[in-house]
Amino acid sequence: MASFRKHENGTWEYRIRYKDQITQKYKEKSKRGFKTKKEAALAATKMEQEISDGKLPLNDNITFSQAYKEWWAAHSKTIKQSSRYTTAFKFKKHILPAFGQMRLKDVTPAYCQKVINDIAGQIESANEYKIYANQVFKYAFRMNYISKNPMEHVIVPKKEKDFLADQEPKRNFWKKDEVKIFLNLSKEHMELQDYIMFYLLIYTGMRKGELLALEWKNVNFDDNTINIHQTLFFKDKKELFQKVKTYESRTIYMDKKTTRLLQKWTVQQRELLLEKGINKEPQFVLTRNDLRPLRLAYPNEKLKSFIKKHGMHPITIHGLRHTHASLLFEAGASIKEVQARLGHQDIKTTMNIYTHVTENTMEKTADIFYRFMDS
Repeated sequence: MASFRKHENGTWEYRIRYKDQITQKYKEKSKRGFKTKKEAALAATKMEQEISDGKLPLNDNITFSQAYKEWWAAHSKTIKQSSRYTTAFKFKKHILPAFGQMRLKDVTPAYCQKVINDIAGQIESANEYKIYANQVFKYAFRMNYISKNPMEHVIVPKKEKDFLADQEPKRNFWKKDEVKIFLNLSKEHMELQDYIMFYLLIYTGMRKGELLALEWKNVNFDDNTINIHQTLFFKDKKELFQKVKTYESRTIYMDKKTTRLLQKWTVQQRELLLEKGINKEPQFVLTRNDLRPLRLAYPNEKLKSFIKKHGMHPITIHGLRHTHASLLFEAGASIKEVQARLGHQDIKTTMNIYTHVTENTMEKTADIFYRFMDS
């Protein structure tokens, strides 16, 4: 029930007493500045209806940090440990410093836009930060902590280079002849295990974490297959193994040459370990001297230094996976076949690679069209 009071300046105020749905404690809601008692009464009736419908913010003083902790308690249980680590880092780095101590009701769309503008001026992936912050605001809206989401219509600014038409996209894959040159050079100049590592990345399309977590028990020489079911993740310099998601878990078929290479490596690996005084059976296909899996950064470091030393076209470790997919397309594999081999959940990911197939494939496509039209 609302009560009303007239102030000395002639304006009216309403005051409503209600029970908080969460704490079950009684609170008061008031507003002043109405010219007449009738205006105050109409506003009070509307507010009482909002309270009845559960539309009134449950806690006017809740901060972004408090909402984040509530959201994170549930959200963190839906993602992999590696994703939890990187997501928490993003909040700690940029989002919480900008919003953490602010009361949610005080955050405006203009302030959100300013924060995203500032982040975009520092890093390339500003859109990711907007998405993460927006998830907390969406949660706050669902919990009725705010009546509107201030991040909803924020725009992520583009950089000047995004508008330059003459900028060619960087090619993050190798062509067939470049792969052959790399493998020949790596076989001659790399340690045997490093050569095996890069050969497998190129010939199987495995993710780096999948290869470093690969155990011998998951390599089947009878049917020439590799079973992918886990990936490697490091936290605080300690290796952790995560089960890959259902769509990433898969069986990769090996060609006969790759099978023979791995069969030979089983013997060579033991010989190399015995030379170092280690007679324990190795668990992993690629291993350190203490039989632990290789560091996640190791393949990146090796590839980068090798490319620089031999003057090859620069690509990343992920570029080797892109290379595998591109060459599969060039060899005539279908989009569905490549999607299954690489473990892509969304076929759009596979399609994005397909649009970047090698020039050789595009030339063949032009020839196919010409022969069809000329027949």
